[in-house]
Amino acid sequence: MQREATISLRLELFQEVTAIVDYEYGDELALDDLAHRVASSRRQLQRAFAEVGHTTFRQYLTAVRMDRAAEMLASSGMTVREVAHNVGYRQPAQFAKAFRRHHGLAPSDFRAQARLFGSPGGDSVPIANAA
Repeated sequence: MQREATISLRLELFQEVTAIVDYEYGDELALDDLAHRVASSRRQLQRAFAEVGHTTFRQYLTAVRMDRAAEMLASSGMTVREVAHNVGYRQPAQFAKAFRRHHGLAPSDFRAQARLFGSPGGDSVPIANAA
C-alpha cells in the first residue's frame, strides 16, 4: 500500500500536468519537458498518469486533441488541415489517422454527420478525471 504523501503527490502532479495539456494541447508537448516544468521526473509523471489517470501521457494528450478537434470540426468552418494544425498535428494525414482511430470516422465524415444530425457520431473515450 502506498503512503498518503505519495498518493497526494501523484494526484497533484497529474492535475498540474493535465491542466497544462488541456490549455496547451496545440503546442508540441513532450513528457520530459512537462516533467521539468513541474519540477518532477519523467518516471514520476508516468506513474501519476498510470495510477491516477489510468492512462499514459500520450493517450491523454491524444484524447484531449481528438476531443478538441471534434468540437472544432462540428462547430467551425475550419478546414481539416486547419483543425489538424490547431490541435498540434503538422501532418493532416497523421491527424486523420489518429482521428479515425479515436472517433471511428474520418474527420470529414465526422463533420458531415455532425451537421446532418446535430451531434457528432463516434464514441469518444472519456478523458480520465481526477477528483
